[in-house]
Amino acid sequence: MSRVAEAVSRAIAMYGPQCLHRCGFLAATIAVLALGPSPVWAGSASASGGGPLVVDANSHVVVMEYEAWFGPNAVTFQQSSAMPLLQSADMQPVGGGYDSADPAVIRQHVAWLEFMGMDAVTLDLTNNVSCIFNSDWFVKKYVRNCTPLFRSENRSIRDNDGNIYTAWTALGTRLKVIPLLGGIDNNVLYKDSDGKTAFEKEVEYFGSRMQRNPNLSVIYEGKPLMLIYLGAAQDPNPADHPLWYRLEQFLLHHPEIRQKYTFKLIAGYLDSQPGLWAAPGPPSGPIEISPAYGFWSVGDRLNPSCTEQLCPYYPTYNLAGSRVENFTASIAASGQNGWGCPQPTYCPDDALRFDGNGSYATFDSFMTYAQQLQPIFLIIDQFNEFMSPDEGWDANTNDDIEPADLWGRGDLKIVRDEIAAYRWAIR
Repeated sequence: MSRVAEAVSRAIAMYGPQCLHRCGFLAATIAVLALGPSPVWAGSASASGGGPLVVDANSHVVVMEYEAWFGPNAVTFQQSSAMPLLQSADMQPVGGGYDSADPAVIRQHVAWLEFMGMDAVTLDLTNNVSCIFNSDWFVKKYVRNCTPLFRSENRSIRDNDGNIYTAWTALGTRLKVIPLLGGIDNNVLYKDSDGKTAFEKEVEYFGSRMQRNPNLSVIYEGKPLMLIYLGAAQDPNPADHPLWYRLEQFLLHHPEIRQKYTFKLIAGYLDSQPGLWAAPGPPSGPIEISPAYGFWSVGDRLNPSCTEQLCPYYPTYNLAGSRVENFTASIAASGQNGWGCPQPTYCPDDALRFDGNGSYATFDSFMTYAQQLQPIFLIIDQFNEFMSPDEGWDANTNDDIEPADLWGRGDLKIVRDEIAAYRWAIR
């Protein structure tokens, strides 16, 4: 019996079998705490929680994609294929789940992330940035869908993100935070009535939290790191002035911002955008992104059990000098046409969570490439998005890692063991 299973068995013995259904948080907490400190931290770059994590060309940092979206006044879990085991009292009137501002939930998430061997998280505030940060005048002119209720819900997500800084500093965790900013909507670079753009205001919002909590920052290229999420498909032609290009130009012409922070652009499904690749033609392995773009990956496709003709997908990476700068590993990845062909039939090019033997073949394949590439930043996709339709309709079409009612607690140990093996291989 595994140590996790032993700890859960002790919880059942102490509190009764109904605890796993009614107080999954308590049982899970006991299970994690019973395990003690994770051994992978001995080789981790952020083994000390007292200061920022300084990353250089010799580093190997592991980062989890993380969302603090949830709460009674923000996002609920009702459209998800899974319900998290953690529950908050104020979420019960809206169908269950947890509030991202719940101190007990925050403590448990920190314990789980530390247990898995993470160095940092990307903290997501990518959607509806102008609706959150700009004035009523701006909203009426440019963001017609930003109703008062919608605005309030999105600002609750902003506040949850801000609260993470305060709460994690108080907990003294060794985990660090990388802000994930919104570069999806064209209007983030429109000026508000105060002369500032929503993009500037989001940078300032996270910058003020980073200044008050410098122990939580990741320092890269000499400055605190921020990521700018671009969404999926990217126009590779700068002459078309796509948003990624305009963001780069904005930073180029605002040295007062660029001199404070290191910015990297991150996008999805780069595996399917050959206009961004360094080399033309069909790939036969991991794909280098052209240095003209240098995009990081928020998630790529990979199906290890599919023929190359049907699934010509390989994850992407980019270089920083002679080192791979970023590589992202996922537990599951949809095919070109989504998950269902049609639902509930899986698409033949889906990279499902489980193989026929119940093992995590997709994640294992990603991590095999990670060991080969040895990136400066290895990103794990992902902890807790819990959103449909991106996450499909069952456990096999969901890439969340947080323990939920569809897959139990095994994911934490699977990820921990993969990260431990990764650190061992690249030591």
